[in-house]
Amino acid sequence: MKDFKRLIVKSVHKTFGSKKALSNFNLTLEKGEFVTFLGPSGCGKSTALNCIAGLIPITSGEIYIDDECIDDSVKKVPAEKRSFGMVFQNYALFPHLNVYHNVAFGLQIKKETKEVIRERVKNVLKMVHLEGYDEKFPSQMSGGEQQRVAIARCIVMEPRLLMLDEPLSNLDARLRVDMRYEIKTLHERLQITSIYVTHDQQEALALSDRIVVMKSGDIQQIGTPNEIYSRPANLFVADFMGFKNIWPAKITGIKEDGEEMEITVNINGISMISKDNFPCSCADIERKNNLIEAFKNKEEVFTAIRPEDILMGESPSSANRVMCRVAIVEYLGQMSQVSAIHENRTRIDLRTGTHVRENETISLGIPPDKVLVFPTQRGSSA
Repeated sequence: MKDFKRLIVKSVHKTFGSKKALSNFNLTLEKGEFVTFLGPSGCGKSTALNCIAGLIPITSGEIYIDDECIDDSVKKVPAEKRSFGMVFQNYALFPHLNVYHNVAFGLQIKKETKEVIRERVKNVLKMVHLEGYDEKFPSQMSGGEQQRVAIARCIVMEPRLLMLDEPLSNLDARLRVDMRYEIKTLHERLQITSIYVTHDQQEALALSDRIVVMKSGDIQQIGTPNEIYSRPANLFVADFMGFKNIWPAKITGIKEDGEEMEITVNINGISMISKDNFPCSCADIERKNNLIEAFKNKEEVFTAIRPEDILMGESPSSANRVMCRVAIVEYLGQMSQVSAIHENRTRIDLRTGTHVRENETISLGIPPDKVLVFPTQRGSSA
C-alpha cells in the first residue's frame, strides 16, 4: 500500500459489552509525527492503538488514510493489509529462531528473494546496533537487546506507520533510558510516522511531537510536550503530569488583564495569588469562563503547583510567602524531596537543592505565575 500524508480518526467509539473502552476518539496524525497515547492503566490507550491497527473492531466511527476509509460500519481493511507495524510489550520473538530469522520472518512470508532479505536484515540490524548478533537466540540476550530485535523485525518490513505498545515497561530504569534514546534516534533517522503507548510521563515528554492524554476512554488533552507539561487543560492532566500540590480553595478576587488573569484564592486560611495566563485556545477560554462562574457562584476550585516551582528563602514576588515545618526529607542526589506542613495542616511538597533537616522551620515562596487554578468541572477532577 502507498505511503500517506495523514491518518484521521473520526469519532471512534469502542465498547466491550456494556463497558465503554473508547468514547468519541478524534485524532489527526501527520506524516512523520511521533504521537504518544499517555494515561494510567485502563484508560483506553492500548485499545485506541489496536483499533487503529485493525486488531480490534471499532463499535462506531471512521478511520481514514488520507481520503481512503480503512475502517467504518461498512468497510474494514484487514490489519495485515494496512501496512502498519506493531512492537508489543512482551517482544513476541520466536524463541526457536535466531536473530537473523526472527527479523527476516516477515520478509520470508512475503517471499522476498534471499538477496533482498539478507541486505535488508543487515541494514536494519545495523540501525539498532545489533551487528554480529545474527546467530544469537532470544534466550541468550538481555531485555534491551530483545526489544531492539522486536523493533528491527518491525521496521524491516518498512511499515508506513510504526506502533509501539508499552515497549519499555519490562526493562529496568537504566535500560529504559537507553532504549528511549535509541527509539528517538531511530525515529529522527527514518522519519517514520509513529504512535507510542505508555503510562510513563517522562517517556512521553522525551519522545513525542504531540501527546494524547487519556482517562477512562476519553481524550483529556492533545498538545505538545510543553503544552501538556506547562498548560494542563484540566485537573486530571495536572495531577497526572506532576502537579503534586493540589488543594481545594475558594476564589476571593479576580482581576482581568487581557490574556492574563490575577486570581486571589483562599486555601484553608492561606491567601494566595495566581497570575494565570489564558491563550485563545478553546480549552483555555472555557477554563477561564468556568473560573469566573465559580467566583460568582462562590464554588470550590482547586489550585495546582509543581514541587519544583516552590522556592525556599527568597521569592521573586512578595506574594505567596508561607512558613512551614519540615516533616520529611527524601534525599534524591542533587535534589531533595521535602514535605513541609503549614500550621493549618496543609502539606506542601517541594524539591530543593538546599540542605534542610526534619522539624526545621522554613520560609517558602510560590511564584504567582506557577499557580494554576481549575474549576471543579465534570471530567476535570483528578
